[in-house]
Amino acid sequence: MSFENIGRTIFTQEQIQQRIAEVGQEINQDYQGQDLVIIGILKGSLYFVADLTRHLTIPINIDFLSIGVRVGEANRTGVVSFKKDLDLSITDRHVLLVEDVIGTGLTLGYICQHLESAKPASLKICTLLDNPAERLLNIDIAYRCFTMPDVFVVGYGLDFEERYRNLSYIAEFNRK
Repeated sequence: MSFENIGRTIFTQEQIQQRIAEVGQEINQDYQGQDLVIIGILKGSLYFVADLTRHLTIPINIDFLSIGVRVGEANRTGVVSFKKDLDLSITDRHVLLVEDVIGTGLTLGYICQHLESAKPASLKICTLLDNPAERLLNIDIAYRCFTMPDVFVVGYGLDFEERYRNLSYIAEFNRK
């Protein structure tokens, strides 16, 4: 794997871990005495979900959704479909949707509609990175670790062509 396109570090491993611990404590306080279902969006949120849930001291269940753009429609306005749906029932349960990065909000809006159709007791969103510069749909984000600069980034679950997810930090990536 070549690292020549990796640019400056945006968030260090230490910054990421510190902020996740802080957000974990907020979630513990907000859901004290409640049962919580954590839903991660694959593949990008994998590292974030793993680290975040280690800081939770409340009862939780974890499940994952996987989404994708239909083959042949891989452009910015492609049609989103579910590759993997939930295994757990979320009806009448408190749900925290955990995302790696929120950009336009369009895909997340689609996911939230899908989850709300299952009638959860509550549905909140937690994101590692928020990119409000790209936002097209107003999304209520309950927990955000970082607001990111409007650059393409990789690392800590974020990829370019399925690479660089395993970096322990988040860096700018020069797509050349």
